[in-house]
Amino acid sequence: MAQSTGPILAIGGITLANRVVFNDRAMDWKVPVATAMAALLFSGAERAVGSAATWVAYLALVTVVFARVDPTVPSPAESALRWFDER
Repeated sequence: MAQSTGPILAIGGITLANRVVFNDRAMDWKVPVATAMAALLFSGAERAVGSAATWVAYLALVTVVFARVDPTVPSPAESALRWFDER
C-alpha cells in the first residue's frame, strides 16, 4: 500500500461522515467512488514522482478539513465548532 493511501482514504471518510452523520444529508455515492479512484491515482503518482504525491495527499487532507467541499454543507471544522458550541 502506498504512503498516500491513508490520507486519501481519510479524506473520503471525513467527507462522508461530515455530510451524512453530522449534517444529516443524503449519502452521496460519488464520494466513495472518487476516493477509490484517487487512491489508485495517487498510488501511481507516487511511483512516478515519489514523495511529492504523499505531500500533496496530506495537503489535500488539511484542505478538506477546513474548506467546504459542497457549498451547501459546512466544512468539518465548521461542523466541529458548531457541535462544541451546542455543548
